[in-house]
Amino acid sequence: MLSALFRKNRATTAPAPDGLAVLDAADTRDAADWAAGRRDALRELVAERGALVVRGLGLRTPADVESVLRQVAERPVAEREGFAARDRHADGVYSSSAWPPNQPMCMHHELSYAFECPGLLMFACLEPPVEGGATAVADATEVLHALPAELVDRFAREGWLLDRAYNEGIGATLGQSFGTDDRGAVEAYCRAHAIDWSWQPDGSLRTRQHRPAVVPHPVSGRHCWFNQIAFLNEWTMAPEVREFLIEEYGPDGLPFNTRYGNGDPVPPDVVEQINKTYEAHTVRRAWQRGDLMLVDNIRTAHSREAYRGPRNIVVAMADPVRPGLPGPRTGREAA
Repeated sequence: MLSALFRKNRATTAPAPDGLAVLDAADTRDAADWAAGRRDALRELVAERGALVVRGLGLRTPADVESVLRQVAERPVAEREGFAARDRHADGVYSSSAWPPNQPMCMHHELSYAFECPGLLMFACLEPPVEGGATAVADATEVLHALPAELVDRFAREGWLLDRAYNEGIGATLGQSFGTDDRGAVEAYCRAHAIDWSWQPDGSLRTRQHRPAVVPHPVSGRHCWFNQIAFLNEWTMAPEVREFLIEEYGPDGLPFNTRYGNGDPVPPDVVEQINKTYEAHTVRRAWQRGDLMLVDNIRTAHSREAYRGPRNIVVAMADPVRPGLPGPRTGREAA
């Protein structure tokens, strides 16, 4: 299972002095009505802070989350190119990615490798875990400025590559990732979204996409470290899992891996440096039942910490943007 590939390496740095901004909506009887009356204020706060927790909305079901999304967002986003399974509740509204509770998900920006990604994320807590399980965040501009200049300069100049191999039983299926199993439809999607592809003799698919690593925010213009270079790299996998997958599928058959934009491998010390920088800029608040977190997906990275006990977090995606990309180019079949 794809979610078994990551180290048990939770970020445990102390939150910044002001932590995550929290807005109290106590005694609210209708969450959607409350959000509708404060739509502009909520969006201004998210733009100002990068992430915001609204406490006291009393959200209980995915339908409650959808009703708030419709009031706050411009347009829902359907997930494509996901690398872990989700349940779809409504347009733009999903369960959390399937991931073992004892393993964290490293800092990342949702679908930062896609041609089009959500500009706004909403996380709603329908059931908090007994322990842990925070959705932590980190400011992408602060992370950019804290990373070594030579590392940033190279990725800003070259961008980054994401390689994926759709092997049976590992990670998301073609249908889950592309919304279809039809080869022609998958190829058409790749062409339209600047993805190179190749079908393997066993019928499996491999893809490669070239994306920018540093992008200007579409509204503020501030530059952000926006990618999944560390999260989806082979050196973030547990060593024994990486060795097994290479033995089983070969070095080019890993379910995912990242490279420099010129194709060079990203060494383990660079992956470690990126993750340590994220850890140093991580802030968090423990979930409470009914909480809503709004996140600017370009400005703010997020992670999911390990947890114990049941946890039900609904994820909503909205307001599609094309970060750092001028427009579609022609995807091609890889040689």
